[in-house]
Amino acid sequence: MNDKLYIHEFIDIIGQNRAKYMHHMTANFSPMAQEDRDQKCYGVWGVVGSTRRWPEVVNIWEEDGFDGMASSFRHEFNHPTLQDPKLAKWWAEAAKLRSSGTDRLLVPAPWTRTIDELCTDGVTGEVYAHDQITVPRGGSSSFLDAVRDVAIDAHKSFGWELAGAWETAMVDDSECFLLWAIPTWEQWGELEKAQRKEPALGQWRDRSRELSRSLCRFLLVDSPLCPFRTGRQPSRADQIEEWEE
Repeated sequence: MNDKLYIHEFIDIIGQNRAKYMHHMTANFSPMAQEDRDQKCYGVWGVVGSTRRWPEVVNIWEEDGFDGMASSFRHEFNHPTLQDPKLAKWWAEAAKLRSSGTDRLLVPAPWTRTIDELCTDGVTGEVYAHDQITVPRGGSSSFLDAVRDVAIDAHKSFGWELAGAWETAMVDDSECFLLWAIPTWEQWGELEKAQRKEPALGQWRDRSRELSRSLCRFLLVDSPLCPFRTGRQPSRADQIEEWEE
C-alpha cells in the first residue's frame, strides 16, 4: 500500500547547466531534505529534448503523505523570505542554473511501489518514458485502474516496467502521470514501432482513448545520482562542498 505523496517538477534550465543542476539537486539538496523534512529523492532526470521542451529537468520527491507534506511546507514557508534560511546559499547557486519551473502534487495509485521498494527490486532503465495524461474531471481513478488491468501487461512483453502511476492532486481528478523504466533504447523503439500492430498495445490504446482526452509521452534519462541508477538515496558523501549556512 503506497500512501506517500509526490512533488513533481518541470524545471527550465539556463544554458548548458543541466548536469550541474542535477548534481546540485541530488548531492547538495537531497541529503538536507532527508534530514530536515524526511523527504526522499524519488528521481531526477534530464528530458530528451527531441521529445519535449529543452533544456529541461524533471524532479520527483517522495513525502510521507499529506501530513508529511504539511510539515515540509511549514519548514519551507514559515519564514519572512518564504525560503528555509538554512538553504540560502543553496538557493543562490540554484538560481544561476534554472530560470523557472512548474510543480504539482501527485497521489500514487495504492498498488504502485515507493522509491525504497523500487530500489530493492532493482528497477532501472537506460531510458524512461513519462506519460502525461488529461482525463475528464473525476476520471483519474478509472484511468489508473485501466493502467493496472491492461497497460502493464501490454508493455511487459517489450521489457517496459511500470515504475510510477499517479493522479494529480487539487485539479478535480483530471490528470495522471505514468513512468515506465525501459532497459534499452532499442526496447523503447520496438514498442513505439509496434503501437499499431501488436494487439495488446492496440487494446490499451483503445481503452486509453475511451478514458482520456490526451496523452503526451516524452523520454527521460536519469541523472548520475538518481536512485533508479544507484539503488540508494543521495548522501552527504556525494557532495563536493557543504551547502548549509
